[in-house]
Amino acid sequence: MDRGTVGSAQSGRLLVEVREEGSSAVVIPVGELDHHTADLLREPLEECLGKGFSRLVVDCARLDFCDSTGLNVLLGARLKAEAAGGGVHLAAMQPVVARVFEITGAEAVFTVHDSLESALADEAD
Repeated sequence: MDRGTVGSAQSGRLLVEVREEGSSAVVIPVGELDHHTADLLREPLEECLGKGFSRLVVDCARLDFCDSTGLNVLLGARLKAEAAGGGVHLAAMQPVVARVFEITGAEAVFTVHDSLESALADEAD
């Protein structure tokens, strides 16, 4: 399995790392995803799609906060990924982040996995 690091972006409150895992692009946001940091996640997601990755796995294990702007970034990526025949998979969401998805009903439109490992093992989706 290919585990090459593709890139990273950073601000004071959000670091985003991207790497390739087989046929998936794994996007790892660390910190707070909100109005001020949303572009730091949007840009790498769009770059992955532009490089031909239609299956995006977002490892949320170290995402401490997500507001509606961050949710909209993920929803936008989901639409583009699905249009390309893939999808956005969310893995290892912290309870505070998962609550945003529950309240808004967004959890119903994403494939949510308990761990990054299970998201990557489920590449047939």
